[in-house]
Amino acid sequence: MMLHPATVHFAIVLPVVASVFGVIYLFTKSESMSKISTRATLIAAIAMIGVWYTGSQAGPKIFEFLSAAGKHELLEHKELGLYLAIAMSVIALLKIIGCKAQMFKLEALAIVLLLGTTATTFLQGKHGGELVYNYGMPFKAYKTETTLKNAVKSADSVDDDSDKVDIYEDAIDTIDSISEDANAIYGNKNSDDAQ
Repeated sequence: MMLHPATVHFAIVLPVVASVFGVIYLFTKSESMSKISTRATLIAAIAMIGVWYTGSQAGPKIFEFLSAAGKHELLEHKELGLYLAIAMSVIALLKIIGCKAQMFKLEALAIVLLLGTTATTFLQGKHGGELVYNYGMPFKAYKTETTLKNAVKSADSVDDDSDKVDIYEDAIDTIDSISEDANAIYGNKNSDDAQ
């Protein structure tokens, strides 16, 4: 079962929370709000790193099930995730240094960078949604269709009916295996297990 779908929402929500506290700090310039926004930024950075890690564990599990366009999208998603994790870590470091040294300008810079990173996180979320709904959900159908097309080509190349039956039975076994693999990836029960 993949942890990425369960954790990804933290990487979207926590930078927003940190940004809100950061903006409040920019207007109030209070020491307590500096500390709160710094802690929120640090927690957001930790969440971003964790979500990148769970995504890097999940990606290889589904990679072979995706079309060429889906594979390309997944690689871009992984790369942007890494950049966001690095950016959030640097921002948190700047915010911590600014808070400890009471350097308003450094904290303000970190907050501006945080706002940009938060906006980019929404873009990353959009790409993740496209992976799931445009490429992830139909991947089982894509693999099934490919398996059936290959079976038809193979069956057309033989004359013996029993060989054709064997080819189609192998295709059915392959499709069953695809379903089992997909269910294992998403933590779903197979139809045999559900009974």
